[in-house]
Amino acid sequence: MSIVSESHGRNHVRSRTGKHGFGILLLVLTFAVGVAAGPVQATEEYSPSDAGQPLRVAAYVVNPVGVVFDYLILRPAYWIGSREPFKTLFGRRD
Repeated sequence: MSIVSESHGRNHVRSRTGKHGFGILLLVLTFAVGVAAGPVQATEEYSPSDAGQPLRVAAYVVNPVGVVFDYLILRPAYWIGSREPFKTLFGRRD
């Protein structure tokens, strides 16, 4: 559908789709790229001798500790620091 309006003696046609037209185009392009992409093959095979790399094993242990620290300490501290009166006390600006 379109709306015809008079402006300075000329007819201008405005589309009602507006932002939706761009979203549909983006969706179609994303789908086309996904269909055009071929399957990916792994370049390396799994090797049990390399699977026990010490830093990777340490990361399996340390990562959950870091996530718990983030959710129990850092995020609540950030939330508290972003509220008054602490916001002013710590000199935080928005």
